[in-house]
Amino acid sequence: MKELIITSLLGISILALDIVKLRKAILPVIILGLLGTITSCILDWGHNENPFNNNMLLFDNYALGFITILSAVTLVWFLISTDHFNSNESRTDLYALVAFSFAGAMILAAYTNMVMLFLGIEILSIPMYVLAASNKKELISNESGFKYFFLGALASAILLFGIALIYGATGSFDLPTIANAIGTNGAGTILTAGLLMIIVGFAFKVSIAPFHLWAPDVYQGAPTMVTALMSTLVKGAAFAAMFKLFATAFAPTLEFTQTIFVVMAIITLLASNAMASIQANTKRLLAYSSISHAAFMLSAVMLADTISPSILMYYVLVYSVSSIVTFATLYHISKAQNGAEGFDAFKGLVKRNPVLAGAMTLALLSMAGIPPLSGFMAKYFIIGAVIQADLIWLAVIMILSSAIGIYYYLKIIMAMFTPIENAGRIVITDLQRILFIILSVAMVALFFVAAFVK
Repeated sequence: MKELIITSLLGISILALDIVKLRKAILPVIILGLLGTITSCILDWGHNENPFNNNMLLFDNYALGFITILSAVTLVWFLISTDHFNSNESRTDLYALVAFSFAGAMILAAYTNMVMLFLGIEILSIPMYVLAASNKKELISNESGFKYFFLGALASAILLFGIALIYGATGSFDLPTIANAIGTNGAGTILTAGLLMIIVGFAFKVSIAPFHLWAPDVYQGAPTMVTALMSTLVKGAAFAAMFKLFATAFAPTLEFTQTIFVVMAIITLLASNAMASIQANTKRLLAYSSISHAAFMLSAVMLADTISPSILMYYVLVYSVSSIVTFATLYHISKAQNGAEGFDAFKGLVKRNPVLAGAMTLALLSMAGIPPLSGFMAKYFIIGAVIQADLIWLAVIMILSSAIGIYYYLKIIMAMFTPIENAGRIVITDLQRILFIILSVAMVALFFVAAFVK
């Protein structure tokens, strides 16, 4: 519970510091707050705290593990996004919105009640609608925010309707109680309808086909660093919530829902990689790449009764590191190229800024699943679990989609190493240079950390 209090106070403190004209203290306060959250998670490990004894939230090792990962990802994102915020006159408001959105992510990791699930999703999502449209001078950003709001609200409505039907069928919002009711009475018509609506609502939120069509447009229109947050914090928190839901309340339905998830995962892999391979805009390519990775994480949810949640945690961490590097690199290149986001903008990057080129190359190869990078182990764990579940066709498609991913990632890598004349250097701050180097090392180090994932 301390973690949620720290994060909530962090958002309020940011606004208070703006009021008293202490804007220079905001970033240090954010860093201290997120470090405090990580420290609190470490100290609370193994305690299984149930605040107020009302069975609404449970800060067990599952919740604390995800909160620690999401806190670290958010901390890195804040530090690497300083250029984006410094160029925005409303940066204090944006800082606060991210902090409040992070509080929603924390609830999604710790909820044990469907009411808290919906509350966490809304707290996570509403600030993101504003952030997607935060570039007020760009029409495409306003369009992105509107699309994200409209479709996000539709997904929330479908999810809420599904939760209401589950309550009508089981008489409870409590996850263990719902699981007992399903195990005792089976899945009737009302419960099945509610379950399907919840799956559809989550599929919208995490961009799973055929409910993924909003993602490329929203990702392209939103400010690049906001897109990075959407593809890491939002997606990671949503999958944390989804895994918990199907590992507890809906565990008795996994035999029924597995077929649905397999079909959705296959469609997602085929559609996303096919579309990514023909993109000319880097941000849209990365959006389709994000959709492809969502299919891998969905497979972990599908096997929630047989695999360890640490595998999903590892995948979220590995993907988040790579995603932040790719979007941050794209931000700096686009800024230097007057907004260009095509492959040509990357030409000569190896000479214009070797640190960015090296980090971007490692990130793309990691997302493609090339050893000895951590992305290989993340995909290995998921594919191995799928094979153990005798879902051979899904595993084959996962392997083939990873091969296709190598093709379109190599387009960007080849552009970075293509010489270009009269190209000026791309300058980043010393802090950003250090962060890119640290993240590059992390992508390799996490490959070996995988030995401790159980």
